[in-house]
Amino acid sequence: MKTLLFASMLVAATSFGAVAQTATTAPTPAPNAEADKNAPLPGANSFTEGQAKSRLEANGYSNVTELKKDENGVWRGSAMHTGATVNVSVDYRGNIVRN
Repeated sequence: MKTLLFASMLVAATSFGAVAQTATTAPTPAPNAEADKNAPLPGANSFTEGQAKSRLEANGYSNVTELKKDENGVWRGSAMHTGATVNVSVDYRGNIVRN
């Protein structure tokens, strides 16, 4: 009886460990306030144009236009924010900068 109980517990623990290891989303990098204050940061940007636009819109920008990725991997364009047209940048960490 004890052997059966132990075996059941071992199977349950092993199954839980396997489930816990199958993540479907990549972890986000830890915030680095010291580096981020120099944003936009150059780097290999994995955002698509649509994702960069969505990030801007989620942060209060509208009419996002002319998004182009520059030689440093930073998405740059223009958008409306609080009634004014502003130049914006989105770096590889998702930092948004008004230029």
